[in-house]
Amino acid sequence: MLKTILATACAVALSANVHAIELDKKHINYLGPIAENNLLKPYETAQQKEILANFAETLSNNAQKVTVFGQSLTWQPFDQVNELTVAGLQALKFTVSVDRFTQGTLTFNGVDNASLFINGKSHSLNKNKHEMSLPTGQHQLVLLTEQVADWKKVNVDFAGKADHDQLQLIKEITTLSAQQLFDAATITDLSLSPDSKDMIITTSYYSDKGGDKAIRTTQLRDQQHQVRYSWDNAKASGFAWSPDNQKLIYTIDGQLRILDRKTLQSSLISDKLVGASGFEFFDNNTLIFSWYKSADANTGLTKHYQGLEDRWSYARNSNHVYLLDINSGLARQISPATHSHSWQDFDKERNSILLSRSLKDYAAPPHMLTELVEINLADNTETLIGQYRTFNQAKYHDDGLYITAGPAFNNGAGLAIKEGLLPNNYDGQLYSVSFDGKQVTALSKSFDPAIGSMTALSNDDLILSVTEKDTKQLYLFDESKTRFTKLNTQLDVVDRFSVSDNKKPRLIAAGTNVSKPQRLQSLTIAKNKASTLWDSASEFYANTDIPALEEFNFTNKSGVEISGRVYLPHNLDKSKQYPALVYYYGGTSPVTRGFTGRYPFNFWAANGYVVYVVQPTGATGFGQEFSAKHVNAWGEHTADDIMQGTRAFLNAYPFVDSKKVGNLGASYGGFMTMLLATKTDMFSASIAHAGISNITSYWGQGWWGYLYSGEASKNSFPWNNPALYSQQSPVFHADKVKTPLLLIHGDADTNVPKGESHNMYTALKLLNQDVELIEYKGADHQIITREQRFHWWNTMLAYFDAKLKDQPQWWNSLYSSK
Repeated sequence: MLKTILATACAVALSANVHAIELDKKHINYLGPIAENNLLKPYETAQQKEILANFAETLSNNAQKVTVFGQSLTWQPFDQVNELTVAGLQALKFTVSVDRFTQGTLTFNGVDNASLFINGKSHSLNKNKHEMSLPTGQHQLVLLTEQVADWKKVNVDFAGKADHDQLQLIKEITTLSAQQLFDAATITDLSLSPDSKDMIITTSYYSDKGGDKAIRTTQLRDQQHQVRYSWDNAKASGFAWSPDNQKLIYTIDGQLRILDRKTLQSSLISDKLVGASGFEFFDNNTLIFSWYKSADANTGLTKHYQGLEDRWSYARNSNHVYLLDINSGLARQISPATHSHSWQDFDKERNSILLSRSLKDYAAPPHMLTELVEINLADNTETLIGQYRTFNQAKYHDDGLYITAGPAFNNGAGLAIKEGLLPNNYDGQLYSVSFDGKQVTALSKSFDPAIGSMTALSNDDLILSVTEKDTKQLYLFDESKTRFTKLNTQLDVVDRFSVSDNKKPRLIAAGTNVSKPQRLQSLTIAKNKASTLWDSASEFYANTDIPALEEFNFTNKSGVEISGRVYLPHNLDKSKQYPALVYYYGGTSPVTRGFTGRYPFNFWAANGYVVYVVQPTGATGFGQEFSAKHVNAWGEHTADDIMQGTRAFLNAYPFVDSKKVGNLGASYGGFMTMLLATKTDMFSASIAHAGISNITSYWGQGWWGYLYSGEASKNSFPWNNPALYSQQSPVFHADKVKTPLLLIHGDADTNVPKGESHNMYTALKLLNQDVELIEYKGADHQIITREQRFHWWNTMLAYFDAKLKDQPQWWNSLYSSK
């Protein structure tokens, strides 16, 4: 609900066939005179654009007063301005709300040498006119004037391009914006000292000025959260603390440096370790790290493939593990030269290091093999602990090793599924393994969350990062009691965390809730009660209305409860009919409850859509049996759940127009969108981003297609199960598609090659169906960069506006039919 709309808001509805109408001055703010004693106006200087853009950023906030060169200025209603001329600069500011994509001409009469800023971004004026296009939402306009002959003759007009082009003047912006979701500062790195007295926090944010380049700040803070040391706008990273708590190492601008925690003096260790990363203290004077080397460039006429891995651009690069003596600078390679290695853990008391390496072995799914070995540093001998088809991580404990891997680890040691099902090895489990690898104990068979990563404490307890239904949580594994305890971070999705390693371990975690932006939480594990150290809501989302959320679960025809949630638009009027969007993934992971992400559910709801997110059968986090149904199904159970869930959703939400429901998904979700289009006409418009149309071509051509298919199509191949590869592939049923479909793909996608969208586009074009194909140049499997991300979000909303709201203007402005 827009609480701040003025009771006497000025609504302007104009068509191209009528004259412009003046905006009500009492809803426009005026500021002046500004810097009236300046020698030169900005237009009389060489830096006019820079001066005005910098000042406009200050004026764009909601503060009632502005201080300029020691003078305090107050915004006042424009209708109270009676001056003929005013010295210095003057500013007009007003905020508008549009409930659809709006076009028209904005005219500033009686103004010379003026600069216009919309949402903080500069826009050109042509004879004091601006041809304006505003997407759905709220927008702030600031006009900086440098020369006005008579303020009594100044007014602002708007003429809409069509009858539906309307503006509504409001007091301030309250609707969630794309810029907030992408640009707002977030914590991107955390590191807590072993004694818990200091922490490293890196924050990143974006701006129009910075474009695709994040603006980063890294700070060393104490227990009171006070800054002790700062690396502003520098790429300091890779922080690690010495065991004696005296030193802190990090890399910056190609240098490896060490910071004294007491004196805060930084000194150089080396600037000659190009390609080195992952530094940790082996002891107080020795570092362990990985050293990466790129293979020589192939300048020949051909490329000789020697294995499936050669499709990867980095396949022939090498990675080895080293020790570095800090005092002398001498590095010692400790991993054998025959393979690339990653270090898993080290044990100073055993004087040994755990290494893993991947072997070319296509004999069984997932068509690769991991070896885990231990290196004795005293004599450099290597001991093979085991060879595993599923393996994620290994850590030492006093009596052996912890290993995380899928349920099929060690011939199915972790299986907890019915006979006849095949395990989904993306469903991470925890094991205890003897030093020689011969004794394996499954620790998490009755623990439904999927274990992602583990952090070991000195007492052999673990902090586990897990997927629990549609959340990302932290659990403490108590080794002495073999017990899992959820840590109460008060976050739905923990983005990152760090834990101390003292007698009373403390943990800090950054993350979000489904309807709350990122916070930094602190808790002592023994008390398991969190407090907030930092909350981005007050800083970046103040006075912003966040869409309401409702949980919506249903029971499918197999008697299994399927989770979901529904986001509701602002000012919801249940007597009206609303369009809706249904989103899903359908692969091995649930759609988490993060506040924002690549698919901004809160933002879609803020743009007038009821958004239903469904978690169909096959995802991890709901138990092994639930995830196992993903194997060899390729959308079979998933499609049923989405269709059944959508019907249940429509029955439960009668204010949703059942004729105006769109659906979308990406990657496996894009595959699901295409597959659903061959099975149902219940959706009125569909979007598939980076979707798979032909399981065979994805299996054979995607960089990791054969590896993923090793789980998703376990033991099934085109020659022994052709029905799976053809009949479950959407392109083989393209003649059944009747729903308008937008295909989106990055033209540099290596995971799901763009040909997967081209397959379906070709088929539907030949079938004379309503289909669009949009490629993002240079984009891989995800849309990452700021400019592309905003354009991509606009593309999806514009498409659904055209198909579900009968508003094609936005789409036509982005993609002309000419």
